[in-house]
Amino acid sequence: TREAAAARVPAMRTWTATTTTAARPEAVLDVLTDPEAAARWAPLPFDVEDLDGRRLATGSRARISGSLAGRRVGFELEVHEASGDGLLLAANGPVGFDVDYRLAAVEGGSEVRASVSVRPSGGIVGRLLAEATNALLSAGALEAALSRMSREAVAY
Repeated sequence: TREAAAARVPAMRTWTATTTTAARPEAVLDVLTDPEAAARWAPLPFDVEDLDGRRLATGSRARISGSLAGRRVGFELEVHEASGDGLLLAANGPVGFDVDYRLAAVEGGSEVRASVSVRPSGGIVGRLLAEATNALLSAGALEAALSRMSREAVAY
C-alpha cells in the first residue's frame, strides 16, 4: 500500500549548528560563495564543475561531484540566495540537500547559523546515501565545517 511504502522512506532530517567568528559578515559571505574556499571547509568533500561564474551568486547553477559513503556521486546545485543575509542553496542528486547559512553582524564579528536538511530520494541507493550523510552530520561534521569556515573567513 501507499502508506506502507511511505513508512519505509526515511524522513527528511535537518541538522543545525551556530558559531561566532571574528570575521565580518562580508568576509564570511566571500568564503561561503568561493567554490575553492568552500571545498576546503565543507562538511563533505566535493569538486565544482560547470559553475556559471567564478562565485556562487543568486540564481547560479553548477554541477558538483564528490565521494559519499565510498561512492562517487553528482549533484545539480542551485543557489536561491547569496546576499548579506547569507547563502541558501539546494543540491539535488541521489540524495538531496537544502542548505542555509544565515549571517548576522555581532560585536567583533559575525554569527553564522547553519542548517542542512537531508532529503532521501527514492531507491535503495538514495536511502543509503541519506543515512550515511545523516551519520556524518550526527557525528559533528557540520560543527567541524563551521569551525574550518570561521578560520578561513578570518584569514580571508
